[in-house]
Amino acid sequence: MAKRVTILGSTGSIGESTLSLIRDSALGDYKVVCLSAHTNGEKLAKQALEFRPEFVALGDAANQDVLRDALAGTGIKIGIGREAVIDAGAWEADFIMAAIVGAAGLEPTLAAVEQGAMLGLANKECLVCAGDLFMGAVARTGTTLLPVDSEHNAIFQVLERDLPKQVRRLILTASGGPFREFSHAQLQSVTREQALNHPVWSMGAKISIDSATLMNKGLELIEASYLFAHPSAEIDIIVHPQSIIHSMVEYVDGSVLAQMGSPDMRTPIAYALAWPQRMETTVKQLDFAELGKLEFYPPDAEKFPALRLARLALEAGGMAPTVLNAANEVAVDAFLKGQLSFPTLTKCIEKVMNHFKSEKSFAKPLGTIKHVLDIDGRARAKAAEIGKELIGKS
Repeated sequence: MAKRVTILGSTGSIGESTLSLIRDSALGDYKVVCLSAHTNGEKLAKQALEFRPEFVALGDAANQDVLRDALAGTGIKIGIGREAVIDAGAWEADFIMAAIVGAAGLEPTLAAVEQGAMLGLANKECLVCAGDLFMGAVARTGTTLLPVDSEHNAIFQVLERDLPKQVRRLILTASGGPFREFSHAQLQSVTREQALNHPVWSMGAKISIDSATLMNKGLELIEASYLFAHPSAEIDIIVHPQSIIHSMVEYVDGSVLAQMGSPDMRTPIAYALAWPQRMETTVKQLDFAELGKLEFYPPDAEKFPALRLARLALEAGGMAPTVLNAANEVAVDAFLKGQLSFPTLTKCIEKVMNHFKSEKSFAKPLGTIKHVLDIDGRARAKAAEIGKELIGKS
């Protein structure tokens, strides 16, 4: 029987890579049954015409005409709007790839969790925004949660999950981004184009900027804590420019197990897609003689304060991670639009965090998804307000 597959966020880089692996797999192994996108109706239509899913959902109603015209007469069901994307998450499938970028993926991914199927999680914001609620739903439904971020996928592959007390620490590796060797002075004049030009990974715009500020690694710190039930003190971050070792687990006897591979997202995607088996890919094999050496450096928290902010948010708990993520999404968008400079991007996030710290409920657990969405909305509004105050400042 073919594995029925849904891809939430099919027009993004993770979604496209997932479809590429399915295209190259043995005929009959996988059947794409549902696809969703936010705004790219044209690309979604092309994917639907190739893979013939049962249902497609487009979040942005303004772009629906091209989708409807392309799929007229095909018999493929079309849904438009936010609720349709949530419906896509609930569409019956054996495996759901959750690849919607940002907090927008929370509700569709939770709908997927309610199926109790296999979930490939490429949306770290689900855990950052609503970690306790999300993991509670995973436990309640019996969902098999398969991390797709390369770092968490690496840990998943080498972690002895039945022996948690045997683990001393988790070690997340970071490429260091495009500005690892920049001075403070150089960081003041970083451009949008420079920040989008990652030296190792090919990613979407938002995650590329997060990588440049190292906020991506901060969000992954929070994600790892929820995924693997380890506190902040037991999770370290090390800069590894070659991105060959994707993460490590240190055990109490001193053993350190590392997962290695070429820096290609098809590897962790394939691991999740074929789990509990493995599928053959065309990912470049490692040539250790060609590599020569692997380097490791401590991250510079002074130059990249996003790491400090993320760790503080994790340790504070409550609404702190939700506020951090919302402020970051707004600030990144403002930077991409040329409204904030690179240094003020992180300053905006810190100011938003400081504003909410004064609330009595700052560290209290978020009880419902409605509560999470309310905090998210308030944090976005405050970030937009503070962002306007920071325009033109360095």
